[in-house]
Amino acid sequence: MLTLALYNSYDPKRVHEAHLRAIARAAPVCKAFGFHLALIGFPFEGKPLDVAKEISQNTTIGEGGKYLLELASGNRFHLLEFLRKGYPAQFGHVVATTRKPNDKKTISAIEIAERALRGESFFLIVGLGRHGLPKETFKLAEYHLDITDGKKISLETCTAIGAIPTKISTLMEALKWSLKNGKKI
Repeated sequence: MLTLALYNSYDPKRVHEAHLRAIARAAPVCKAFGFHLALIGFPFEGKPLDVAKEISQNTTIGEGGKYLLELASGNRFHLLEFLRKGYPAQFGHVVATTRKPNDKKTISAIEIAERALRGESFFLIVGLGRHGLPKETFKLAEYHLDITDGKKISLETCTAIGAIPTKISTLMEALKWSLKNGKKI
């Protein structure tokens, strides 16, 4: 299972337009590339399907929230509180996405792709807002991923939301193709 998790570092008490846009933009990307979508620390109440319906009524992105509703209907949309001691084990390896990974925790996109094909799960966390992910998340994360392959280029949040699943999914497809055709990447 691959999960893209959006960490709310805006306002945890009030839903902002920026929240809704980021969620609405992430849903079709997750749907297209086979990822689950998780929200961490968002001020929503109710079950994931109820929240998806609420968000869908307020957006035209992703065909009016269609893909968010599909994720929720398929149990691929998750709501989590801010966690201090770690993330639920069912999400697998916790990966903080950053342009400044700790050298001791760095993992590459190709390694995630290879390991995901072997059945391992990864929980890739993207920080929303100017402050990105909090320090605690970097400490809790087993791995750090720079999706720009060590170029340390800062990507705008929605660009990162699109780039991370796209790159990992593409690498997985290339790896599957190379195994099927007896070639090495």
